[in-house]
Amino acid sequence: MSKELKFKPIEEWGFNFESPLIMAGPCSVESEEQVMETALQLKDQRFDILRGGIWKPRTRPNSFEGIGSQGLKWLKDAGNAIGKPVATEVANVKHVYESLRMGIDVLWIGARTTVNPFAVQEICDALQGVDIPVLVKNPINPDLELWIGAFERLNRAGITKLGAIHRGFSTHEKTKYRNIPRWNIPIELKRRFPGLPLICDPSHICGTREYLREVAQTAMDIGFDGIHLESHINPDKALSDAKQQLTPAAFGELINSLQMRQSLEQNPYAENQLEMLRGRIDHLDHYLIEMLSERMDVVREIAEYKREHNLAIVQPSRWTEILEDRVNSGQRKNLTEKFIKELFHAMHKESIHHQTEVMLQPDGNKVEKNA
Repeated sequence: MSKELKFKPIEEWGFNFESPLIMAGPCSVESEEQVMETALQLKDQRFDILRGGIWKPRTRPNSFEGIGSQGLKWLKDAGNAIGKPVATEVANVKHVYESLRMGIDVLWIGARTTVNPFAVQEICDALQGVDIPVLVKNPINPDLELWIGAFERLNRAGITKLGAIHRGFSTHEKTKYRNIPRWNIPIELKRRFPGLPLICDPSHICGTREYLREVAQTAMDIGFDGIHLESHINPDKALSDAKQQLTPAAFGELINSLQMRQSLEQNPYAENQLEMLRGRIDHLDHYLIEMLSERMDVVREIAEYKREHNLAIVQPSRWTEILEDRVNSGQRKNLTEKFIKELFHAMHKESIHHQTEVMLQPDGNKVEKNA
């Protein structure tokens, strides 16, 4: 069961990491000189792990698919030169064996692999009994259970140095992001497993340098445990994901500009103050539930009338009128149009459910509330 998931905090991984954990390095290791120079320029910046892609899963062939196994030594040498552990992505058993043989310190499983339980299980089998930190990126589709399943499989293989990387989710929606963040999903992961380290990957969420700081700061505000950013000595000449990579200097400026947030454990006074405000929130939430219940009582009365007079449940003109009025009312109270629409669509769906229950009853029989 997922409730039995066991993992160690970052402080017990065997490295002298600061908090939050910062990972930096090129999207792809392209040459010995490129990864070494990137590492040397990053040396004086605030970061903990040198990352670099060796094998790159590309959507179509004939694009740069990584330098291959020879790059592992270059990455390891670069890490040794600056005294930093190194990390790379593994997608199959060969990648695992090659990485372990070369002494790679941290592994991560990419989004395209997480989505495939068969591939994840093969990696877990290859890692059986190996004491190494393994980070898991969210699957490309917004499926929290699939993400959790990867941690469960790793746990069964004996891996307890675990961390999650949030890199956003593929979408057909038109947004400014390459992969939409859907912050509610990593937040739910953190709710279910509070001690599981959660690292944000703004590079893959954004797909462009323009929004990197915004997304990184949001992650810090929410309470993420780390940041994973791509850095290259000459981003515009990078062989993969050029638009989302930063120079080491720009990387340092971004990290230094972030406002790092405290946890409540670090500030007991703040927790006491928050408890008073949370009490007011609790009171209001219970009041909202009472009001929603009362609203549904009226909905059921409406349904009785519709059933008696042979009227359809959904009246499109009335629904349009409600939605427009509530959006306007909400905006006057500083509530966003998106929130109001989502809220009332959910209420409308519940209303249809209640009315359908009433409509399905034989004539003369009323459905009692909570029956």
